Parts: sequence; C-alpha cells; structure tokens
Amino acid sequence: MSNLGLYNYWIVITLMMIGFYTVMASHNLVKTLIGLNIFQTSVFMLYISFGKIANGTAPILSESHTLYANPLPHVLILTAIVVGVATTALGLALVVRIKDAFGAVDEETITLEEEKEE
Repeated sequence: MSNLGLYNYWIVITLMMIGFYTVMASHNLVKTLIGLNIFQTSVFMLYISFGKIANGTAPILSESHTLYANPLPHVLILTAIVVGVATTALGLALVVRIKDAFGAVDEETITLEEEKEE
C-alpha cells in the first residue's frame, strides 16, 4: 500500500498539526478554542477511519453479508461530539466572563492587568 493510499491519515495529521499550532501560537482565547476544536475534529476523523471496513455492512446478521463494520468507534465518537460541544460552550462562556472581568481576551493583556492589580 502506497503512502498516497493512506490519504485520510495524512488529512488527520495535517488537521492535528494545524490545531496544535493554533493552540500553541495564539494568545487569543477564542482562537485557542478554535484550535482545540480543530484538533478534536482530527481525532474524531482518526477514530472513524479506524471503524471503516471496505465492503463492510452494518452489523445486522444476514446470510448474504459476511463482512461487518465495527460500530463501536462511531458510537464513541457520537458521545465525544456531544461532550466536545458542551466543552466548547463552557469555554466560550468562560471567555465571555474573562472579557467582562479584564476587558480583553488576549492572554498577555490579561497577565499585565493582573500584575498591575498586585
């Protein structure tokens, strides 16, 4: 199997690195949350690609099908998507509260404001 045949893994790795770079390089809290969501989406894609089997069908027993796809990764990812949405909502709510308290969403500005108050 050639390296180009594994294009879904190359896409996952690219998205992971984009998300990781965004988290590490950005000082804006909203951009950091976006980077975390991109990274999280790449992990979802990775697990979904593990569960895919060529010519596999849904795991419903029948005499005409003998190759079944594993539904467990898909079920786990559905749960992870719900948890990810809730976590993102909580993160955005915290960013709004930080903006109200400090007047900024930039980490460096917030740190400078805290040092001034001390």
